[in-house]
Amino acid sequence: MSSAAVAPSAHLNITRPNMTSVGTIVWLSSELMFFAGLFAIYFTHRAVAGPEAWAEGSGLLNLPFSIGNTTILVLSSVTCQAGVFAAERFQARRTGSLLDVRKWGMVEWFTLTYVMGAIFVAGQVTEYAELVEHGLTISSTAYGTVFYLATGFHGLHVLGGLIAFLFVLGRAFTAHRFGHHEATSSIVVSYYWHFVDVVWIALFFVIYILR
Repeated sequence: MSSAAVAPSAHLNITRPNMTSVGTIVWLSSELMFFAGLFAIYFTHRAVAGPEAWAEGSGLLNLPFSIGNTTILVLSSVTCQAGVFAAERFQARRTGSLLDVRKWGMVEWFTLTYVMGAIFVAGQVTEYAELVEHGLTISSTAYGTVFYLATGFHGLHVLGGLIAFLFVLGRAFTAHRFGHHEATSSIVVSYYWHFVDVVWIALFFVIYILR
């Protein structure tokens, strides 16, 4: 009887969740609350300022340029995930020609993601410069205040992601062997980057489309 009672437990396989991934998800949840607060500020100021004042501010936005910049950021999530797939099979670098993306490793995909993210940030800076030339600053109107706060804080998060990519790429180059620790770092950074992309899609819809 005792052996029969103990036998099923021999087949149990208890696995613990990766604490790094869990910690990242918990931290991103707090970041989600932060951006939810920014959205609340945006809609509150919009209700108080009135549709005329909001239309005047949003009319200065360059929608075609922003669509192009947003497309770059969204596509960077695709390249980031391709890098994750390479990391999961422990392929740090390409195994063929640089022109053959099918043979790319995590390093090549994450480098491309970094470049696309940097282009997005440069695009945001360019847009800010144009808006300032038209008189829209962070202190000029209520619209300017919430616009720069929302997009500016998101831009800082993108910069944080770019720094994280540099850390992961540096770790891949210095590691003697690309193993579980390096792959886990790549996956965690991808969580953050996908989060930043999703937040921007919501911001883009609210600020540029929902006028």
